[in-house]
Amino acid sequence: MATLRRLREAPRHLLVCEKSNFGNHKSRHRHLVQTHYYNYRVSFLIPECGILSEELKNLVMQTGPYYFVKNLPLHELITPEFISTFIKKGSCYALTYNTNIDEDNTVALLPNGKLILSLDKDTYEETGLQGHPSQFSGRKIMKFIVSIDLMELSLNLDSKKYERISWSFKEKKPLKFDFLLAWHNTGSEESTMMSYFSKYQIQEHQPKVALSTVRDLQCPVLQSSELEGTPEVSCQALELFDWLGAVFSNVNLNNEPNNFISTYCCPQPSTVVAKAYLCTITGFILPEKICLLLEHLCHYFDELKLAPWVTLSVQGFADSPVSWGKNEHGFWKGGEHLYNFVIFNNQDYWLQMAVGANDHCPP
Repeated sequence: MATLRRLREAPRHLLVCEKSNFGNHKSRHRHLVQTHYYNYRVSFLIPECGILSEELKNLVMQTGPYYFVKNLPLHELITPEFISTFIKKGSCYALTYNTNIDEDNTVALLPNGKLILSLDKDTYEETGLQGHPSQFSGRKIMKFIVSIDLMELSLNLDSKKYERISWSFKEKKPLKFDFLLAWHNTGSEESTMMSYFSKYQIQEHQPKVALSTVRDLQCPVLQSSELEGTPEVSCQALELFDWLGAVFSNVNLNNEPNNFISTYCCPQPSTVVAKAYLCTITGFILPEKICLLLEHLCHYFDELKLAPWVTLSVQGFADSPVSWGKNEHGFWKGGEHLYNFVIFNNQDYWLQMAVGANDHCPP
């Protein structure tokens, strides 16, 4: 019974794998990147590569900026000025910082103008807003989800609905949060957000970039047409997924007999590459920037390369209210929601999407 109890308590995960080709008009790769809004880490691995091209390096260095605003009143995100300046003229992203999705009130502003609030029971009742119980509340409902369409509200700022929401945020239940903010608009000046929130404590940040060369890396052999792999010929997509996690975590893959920390080793069959380039970007990274990276990596094989494939991995914020699109996201015991592209030299790709127990199935 004790063993069964521990099995029930173990965190469950869901991994969805699919394959396609970037030239296929039904390919979903761009949509899946664009709708995974809140990304804190992007990593790519290029086997048989010792140095990045200047073009790719410039793309990596231009994944910012983003902003941190301290104690920002929530009502600032629903003012007519904010809606007309940022939401209607680009893609604006906001996410509460240093809040726990399963315990605290959290807020996210989606680029389509939807404001998502994940509120505890007391706060929800005090705001007087309409919402619905969290799908991951269990028998005792402790969290509620409120969705506000700011684009719809902006059509009639004299409506009773807008007045009620504004009164709730300003007077009935004023809420303040530390926010991460970013705005994508190719025709805008980067200083606009700094000047707009100048009366608050605002800081501009650039994502942190870590570049390294891994030498004598044992890599799994892959065939683009075989997600399930072929015994003694190629590895499975799941085996690659585990191996990538080990590489990104700098795990020793030698499986030496005196190594008591990790006995993990590269799946077989494998091949040793003399060097591989590993890049990790950490911060508040927009889907638009990831799309540019993915597009560039798709063209990596336009010129003849020794590498048979490259990978691009993206991890979402563990405490964001959503994962993909408006899909509600919960933490439970891990809070993971991530995806990985394996890009082959024939323009085929594998897409792997993973979520934890408190999540919808990836789209």
